[in-house]
Amino acid sequence: MFSVADQTIFHFINHTLHFGELDKLMPYYRSMYLWIPFYTFIVSYLLYNFGKKGLIFIFCAALTVGISDTVSSKVIKPAIQRLRPCQDENFKSQVKLLVPCGSGYSFPSSHATNHFAFVTFLIIAGRLKNRWINLLLILWATSIGVAQIYVGLHYPSDVIAGALLGFLIGSVTGWLCSRWL
Repeated sequence: MFSVADQTIFHFINHTLHFGELDKLMPYYRSMYLWIPFYTFIVSYLLYNFGKKGLIFIFCAALTVGISDTVSSKVIKPAIQRLRPCQDENFKSQVKLLVPCGSGYSFPSSHATNHFAFVTFLIIAGRLKNRWINLLLILWATSIGVAQIYVGLHYPSDVIAGALLGFLIGSVTGWLCSRWL
């Protein structure tokens, strides 16, 4: 159910890149709870500086993530039914699992879908022109996706598909919401 490239890249990220300190950090890094201060800053900044338009922006951002999560986890995952690396009987012995495996399906990565949808929405709807901020946002979303591979929950193609799906959803919602802002 996965390609040789998927296996090879998975093994490189999940085994070769492993070292003690990163093994301790990655389970927390991919957790949404770690990022609550970042999200709180964005919400506070928008409300303080933009008032009603900030509220509309927050609503659209939440809608974007809601759509991306629903499409990835409630529509595509049940339709594809790809097992996670840690669930696949033919592959799980090769997985260095750092978090509980979970019972859901793997394709696409909802973490990647949601973060790329959010970042793409921010860039488009927020009309962010600073390429360094855009690059940092994209690298942040990418690092969350790579963390999913690192901890043993997703194949690289799950993350890539999630990133592409998130980009598509964030582009559409960003474009539509920018009409109101």
